[in-house]
Amino acid sequence: MRSFLPVFSLLLELALEVRALTVDFHVRQRAHALNARADGPNTIPVANTRNSEYISNITLGGREIPVLLDTGSSDLWVTGAVPNSKDLGKALSLSYAVGKAAGDVFTADLEFAGYTVPDQAFLLVPDAASFSIDIKAQGFEGLIGLGPNTGSVIGDKVDEDSADSVLDRVFSQNATSSNFLTMMLNRLKDPESPATGQLTISEVLPQYTNITSMPKLPVAKVHKLTDEDQHWQVLTDVNGVIGPDGQPIEVDSIVPSAPDGQLVVVFDSGFTLPQVPRAMADAIYGRVQGAEYNTDSEVWTVPCDQLIPLTFKFGGVEYPIHPLDVTSSDFNMVNSLGEPVCVGTFQPITSAFSLLGEYDMILGMAFMRNTYTLFDYGNFLKHTQNDRGDPFVQLLPLNNAADAHEDFVQVRMGGVDSSGDASHALLPADQMQHSPISAAEKKKQYQEMILSRWPYIFVGCLAFVLICIGLVIWRCCVRRRKQREAKSARMILPDTSIRSPNAQQISFKNVESGEYAMRDSKHYQREYRPSYSSSHRG
Repeated sequence: MRSFLPVFSLLLELALEVRALTVDFHVRQRAHALNARADGPNTIPVANTRNSEYISNITLGGREIPVLLDTGSSDLWVTGAVPNSKDLGKALSLSYAVGKAAGDVFTADLEFAGYTVPDQAFLLVPDAASFSIDIKAQGFEGLIGLGPNTGSVIGDKVDEDSADSVLDRVFSQNATSSNFLTMMLNRLKDPESPATGQLTISEVLPQYTNITSMPKLPVAKVHKLTDEDQHWQVLTDVNGVIGPDGQPIEVDSIVPSAPDGQLVVVFDSGFTLPQVPRAMADAIYGRVQGAEYNTDSEVWTVPCDQLIPLTFKFGGVEYPIHPLDVTSSDFNMVNSLGEPVCVGTFQPITSAFSLLGEYDMILGMAFMRNTYTLFDYGNFLKHTQNDRGDPFVQLLPLNNAADAHEDFVQVRMGGVDSSGDASHALLPADQMQHSPISAAEKKKQYQEMILSRWPYIFVGCLAFVLICIGLVIWRCCVRRRKQREAKSARMILPDTSIRSPNAQQISFKNVESGEYAMRDSKHYQREYRPSYSSSHRG
């Protein structure tokens, strides 16, 4: 989408060539083959590449193509030749964290999750060398945006129904079913996690049917003037993030319309590491013994055997995060002593910071692995008369706290539970470390403070201008009235009588009261009562 959210890789991949993270993306194993049996006609398997990308297959123009699943954008693009496709002669470029997808817009018949969409518009990227990673080596050759249609750049460029997002096109022909998508992402290195993820359209996985009874979280809609930045975003509960010490992490929202104590979060399957306010990331990792903030990579690192509890609350339901998702061992990082460490996955929001103040955090893959998620498109859709209510999100928690604890002990502690040792105890609150904020981040925060309040600033400026115009008009009216009064005061009435040689000049005072007096330079000679029917202002 035309979004401030970088997508289809972990945020640490923003600048792989210049950051200190020693992740070799060119030697990753390809995602597991996409041949798992689906549970229904509109269910497809989702492959996992080292917990950093989630991939499914589409068929475009007869060619099967693995694409990254991205709920944070709304366009479809692929690399390589697409048979039976038509060039619309319109070029555009989509910007992502790892480079630009640039090319011409084509159309071809699309098959996805049991649906066939004729003449679907997509961006054909002839040269993938512009990306900082070898996407084919990562196991995908394109990206499918699953976000709201308002974010489609192709839709803005091509004024045809074929340019609507894939899900909008699918639901336009889905006349008998509800217009929702569900997603379940698996976790590698977790013995209890399914072997593969699942994606469904208009049906739920049979083992998770109780998701439909979970609270419907209304999607917080952005202003119409900026709806190209509309995401799957909802409000947390009041004090909706519970930290490692079991206490709420209190952070003020940057979203002007957010209620007190609540935060606006975006669910984005294209983001590997969730992005949270800096104060929240500090509260999660800053009290861990041995924690360090890596200023080069802009990430917290902690000892890999540190179990860190973390819970989110939505709609009155608690969603505990699996401890294997609170830190990651996938990045081969070392601390200042050269010791291997894990990366804290809930990192301070930097490049994805919302300059328009439309969200506070982005809950990417490390969060979404902990829920079975349902996205109902509702009235986001343009061409369907079915399921036209307000869009919403439903979340089903997948973790059992005791089982997750045991998983962590087996994977990170070698089977020996040392989480209660003094070496794993949190530091006192007054010893909490705080990550430094850069000058660039301070600048963004200042820009957000201005830009996020642009409607109020606009209304205030408009009111000021109207007041100024009103003052000018009032001033002009007062001035003209005074000029008329002064002119009337100087007016000389005509003398229609026969003037004697010694006639005195007549002057008038109190014109408006009708009282007049005649005088000469020496003294009043007599009272004068003229007839002034032709000149008096009645």
